[in-house]
Amino acid sequence: MTLRPSAAVPELLVRRIRPADKDALVAGLGRLSERSVYQRFLSPKPRLSASELTYLTEVDFVDHHALVAVLAQAPDVVVGVGRWVRDGDAPGDAEIAIVIADDLQGRGVGTALGRALADAARERGVQRFTASMLPTNQAAHRLFAKISSQLSFTRERGVDEMVAPLVAA
Repeated sequence: MTLRPSAAVPELLVRRIRPADKDALVAGLGRLSERSVYQRFLSPKPRLSASELTYLTEVDFVDHHALVAVLAQAPDVVVGVGRWVRDGDAPGDAEIAIVIADDLQGRGVGTALGRALADAARERGVQRFTASMLPTNQAAHRLFAKISSQLSFTRERGVDEMVAPLVAA
């Protein structure tokens, strides 16, 4: 999928993640602000371990689906990552997570990734997304509302546990 550029957004390509993206993920994490890292991982995350990189890039696209947004003019530069992982105990549920480069946040990249992930999830029998996010992460709350109009959440220990049924697109 290609995201058309605007004055504020360069042309981006959205594609499946690949094992060869390990270095690009490391570089992308290094470009994120401390705030963005904290909001994505709910804790500081100075680096990704080798086992984490394997887990994040070597996915089956059935129970673990991951997409990246890359610059069309520099396809080795990852500016967004989105993924869902099916719940082994409840196969109709999957946890979703999305992170976007600071300079592209609020410009539709996360929405495009979220909608593409929802489409892929529905095709694979996932009926609802779950996500954990900080109550102060209003951008993530707005993004989740774009994925599903039937949101619910609970707040536990300072974290919002969101649930979004995936209705037909």
